[in-house]
This record gives sequence, C-alpha cells and structure tokens, in this order.
Amino acid sequence: MPYRKLGRTSAQRKALLRDLATDLIINERIETTEARAKELRSVVEKLVTLGKRGDLHARRQAAAYVRHETADAETKQDAVQKLFSVIAERYADRQGGYTRILKVGPRRGDGAPVAIIEFVEKKEQEQEQDQEQVNE
Repeated sequence: MPYRKLGRTSAQRKALLRDLATDLIINERIETTEARAKELRSVVEKLVTLGKRGDLHARRQAAAYVRHETADAETKQDAVQKLFSVIAERYADRQGGYTRILKVGPRRGDGAPVAIIEFVEKKEQEQEQDQEQVNE
C-alpha cells in the first residue's frame, strides 16, 4: 500500500506522525499541511479504533505509539487516557470516519497547501456555544 513519505526518513516520519497524532488527541483540532493531514488521518483512525476496543492490549498498543503528554491538567489525564475515556466513548456508535480535513489555502511563507484536521463530532460544550451564537 503506498503512503506519503513527506520528505523524511522512516524514523523521522514515524516521529512526526506520533507528535501530530498526540497533538490531535489533546487539542482535537490542529492546522498542518494537506499531505501531513491526509497521512495523519489513517493513523488517528486506527488509534480511535483501538480506543473503542478498550481492552488492555489495545491500551498498550496505543500507549506505545502516542506520546505521554498531559491532555488535561485539572484531571491529570494524559493523551492515552483521553483517547480511551473521552474520544472512544464519543464514537462508540460510529463505524469509522472520525476525522475531517478542511482545506484552508496556501501557507504564506512557502505556498504549501494548509489544512485543518479535526474530530468530526465536537465536544458538547462547543456545540452549546455554537447553538448560542446561532440563536443570537
């Protein structure tokens, strides 16, 4: 199966995708180049599927890939815990297609096409804020 090399060696590419996947899990929305977003989509979809499985082996597989960064300072929850508790529960009834890529346009410095990759279903708080803005 072909994949994007992103102009990097295999170790650099793996490190880049690990960092981007961890950032997407923590922030639930990141801005990057189109090629990186398209490659990241397949990685994150597999991680969410592991989160939905929820067993110990899936948790260890996800922990081996995702960086150990704090996702929520208040609850002291790291990225893997957020993946399994928050994100996996959000997509329990969904059969794939957990992310969306929105094209933004060219980057100012080098003209590279930029895109936003985000999870499809927003948090409940963000949905309420969106509804309030529409009602005003």
